[in-house]
Amino acid sequence: MENLVEGFRDAARQAGATVGDDDLVAAAGYLLQRWSEPQRQYHTVSHLQAVLDVVDQFGQLAPHPERVRLAAWMHDAVYDPRALGDANERDSAEFAEGLLSTLGVPDGNAREVARLVSLTAGHATEEDDPDGELLCDADLAVLAGDDDAYGKYTAAIRREYAHVPEADFRAGRAQVLKALLELPSIYRLEPLREQWEERARRNIAKELEG
Repeated sequence: MENLVEGFRDAARQAGATVGDDDLVAAAGYLLQRWSEPQRQYHTVSHLQAVLDVVDQFGQLAPHPERVRLAAWMHDAVYDPRALGDANERDSAEFAEGLLSTLGVPDGNAREVARLVSLTAGHATEEDDPDGELLCDADLAVLAGDDDAYGKYTAAIRREYAHVPEADFRAGRAQVLKALLELPSIYRLEPLREQWEERARRNIAKELEG
């Protein structure tokens, strides 16, 4: 956890935060509490760490990796499995801009982090948006896992939606998966696409067949 907190503090500083280190550490702790809420089964600290690991590995592909790191921290800061549509992403984006503003991050950077967060609703980016592409690719990295990792992912998602009847869950899940397959490519950044695209599409197709 200490490394996570230090990473948040460093990214916030790089984005222009003006408050003291104690306030940045407190903000990171508050976010980790959110990521540890009991309704979460997949969207947990482990998912946050996994997204940040990808951002760290491929950060050189983005012009503003500190913004992407902050967006990773914020992208599921608000998470309610019972929320409708893209409410979680909208609320997380609004939350991100507000929190970063209280930490003294300049308005332009806070707005940009909020914009990045909002992209995770549909994982569709405009052309020439490498920051957004890195965040979305990192968020979807789990789709390219091996059989064991992918199985654990889908099981955790089902537990998050335990309140949804099986038939309804399958229909909603299929809609999400088909939308991913309809994207020109699941991963936008070339190095990630080369590594993960084929495996991710195979995993999704197998899940849909099941």
